Amino acid sequence: MATPKQTAAGTWRVQIEVRGERDAGTFNTKREATEWAARRKAELLAVRSGRAGEVRTVADALDRYGEEVSPRKRGETKELLRFEAFKKHPDFPAKVLLSDLTSEHLAAWRDARLKIRSNGAVIRDMVLLADVLEVARREWRWLATNPIRDVRKPAAAPHRERIIQPHETRRLLRALDWSMKRPVRSVRQAVGHCFVAALQTGMRAGELCGLEWADVRVDHVLLHANRTKTGRARQVPLTPEAARVIERMKGFDEVLVFGIPARSLDAMFRKYRERAGLEGFTFHDARHTAATRLARKVDVLDLCKIFGWAATTRALTYYNPTGSQIAKRLSGGAAPSPRSR
Repeated sequence: MATPKQTAAGTWRVQIEVRGERDAGTFNTKREATEWAARRKAELLAVRSGRAGEVRTVADALDRYGEEVSPRKRGETKELLRFEAFKKHPDFPAKVLLSDLTSEHLAAWRDARLKIRSNGAVIRDMVLLADVLEVARREWRWLATNPIRDVRKPAAAPHRERIIQPHETRRLLRALDWSMKRPVRSVRQAVGHCFVAALQTGMRAGELCGLEWADVRVDHVLLHANRTKTGRARQVPLTPEAARVIERMKGFDEVLVFGIPARSLDAMFRKYRERAGLEGFTFHDARHTAATRLARKVDVLDLCKIFGWAATTRALTYYNPTGSQIAKRLSGGAAPSPRSR
């Protein structure tokens, strides 16, 4: 057993070595140092013997993943907050040793979460935890098997198919005091221009809010990898109306095209949607609306390039034509324009 030694500062320092691996710690009392040395030695022996799961808990796996894996992700901060929320949930098996972790533990946590969160939110949490446990199994050798593989995920909610209708667009733009004839003087008006740009380009709220003048070209804009949800850069073509909307924003903000933080955009959009007496659609539904409109003009590969989809099947999520519109095409006629409905 390693013997703690008192330092000049009055604390106690102890060093241990297990099969060539060393560790050390400094503590306020000799007793604390002795207890830590015994516990740490047992941990190192277990890890060296391939029995790390007998001394590591689920919380330990979350902590190590947060230190080593999360920093490589764009959503590191949010992921760390989710880990803290996991550990605070009364039904999450945070203190369970990995060697004792079963699918029953995880199923109980899933069921408890479903009582307070949507299916989609629980699915996302389960996917994240599954990756943590898989890294612990494959890279750290803390697990022999991944028990979450045997836990059924909740049924995914059907994709939204909400298209913002022309009369809704007009009412909302009136509430936002939107005009192509007057200079943009207020955040309220900037929100209106941002909304029109979303309807024309299909860009996400965060992409629009992060768009800088330096990335605006005559007929397209550049979205850098660090400003897209997928982490892949792309070029978004501008319709003539989208180009005019962006031109109208000159002078509102020196750096950002629309000069609005994403959080403010969402809050203002909901506020004026309610003032307009409208409901049932979100700012993100402008992306669905844009995809449905643009699909009448470009093929599916171009649509994927515009929206940044890696798989053509993603178009089925956002392209939401009505049966009448498809029937019109099959009969050889032109699809009705949104303004003619």
